[in-house]
Amino acid sequence: MTNLLASAALMTLLAGPAAPWSGARFDGQVIFHQHIVIRIPRMPMPREMVERPPMPPMPPIEWTERDGPKCLEGADLVAATIPTADQVDLMLRDGERMRARLDKKCHALDFYTGFYVVAGRDGRVCAKRDSIKTRSGDDCPIDKFRRLTPAP
Repeated sequence: MTNLLASAALMTLLAGPAAPWSGARFDGQVIFHQHIVIRIPRMPMPREMVERPPMPPMPPIEWTERDGPKCLEGADLVAATIPTADQVDLMLRDGERMRARLDKKCHALDFYTGFYVVAGRDGRVCAKRDSIKTRSGDDCPIDKFRRLTPAP
C-alpha cells in the first residue's frame, strides 16, 4: 500500500508544474491511461418463459394484391418492410397495408436501415410522380400502389 501511495505522490509531482523551490524543470512527458469497463447486467427471464417451452414462430402471412389508390397521405405512413428489391410494403396509420411497386429494382434498400419518401407540396406521395430515396442516394420511382389484404 505504501508503494502505491509513493507512486501516486511521485506521479503528482511529475505531472504538476515544476516545484518553485527547486528551480528545476521537468521536460518529460507523462501519459495516463485509463481503462473503463461498463457492465451491462443480463435481465432475468420471467419465470413463465422458463417453465414453458417456447412457442413456434407464426407462419408468414400471405398477401393478396388489389387495386390501390394513385396517392397516399404522407402523414399516414408509419412503417415499411422490403419484401423484394422492386417492392416496398407500407403500413398506414389506420393499420391498412399498401405495396409500392417500383419502376426498377432498388438494391440499395437492403444495405441500409430505412429510406426516404418525400411528399409533394400537397403532402401526398403519388405513383408516377414521387420516388423512394435510399440512404445511399439512389432514386427509385414509384410505379403504382397496390392494396394488400390477407389471402383467404
